[in-house]
Amino acid sequence: MDMDLLIAPIIIFMIIVAPIWLILHYRSKRQVSQGLTDEEYTQLNDLIAKADKMAQRIDTLEAILDSEAPQWRSRDDGR
Repeated sequence: MDMDLLIAPIIIFMIIVAPIWLILHYRSKRQVSQGLTDEEYTQLNDLIAKADKMAQRIDTLEAILDSEAPQWRSRDDGR
């Protein structure tokens, strides 16, 4: 009797849910293994260029602060 109650959900799972699950699983595995697309690679290079430019700006600002307010690094602003 208990087994009869489990047969219908198992059959529904095997016919409907399992194939969809497998298809989606292997599709995502394939996308991960393919690596970056051309668009993602371009975006990554743009972000790298922006990060380099920001690092240069920070270095420039620190140099200005070092010359105008030499003690700025040692100030405690309550943090």
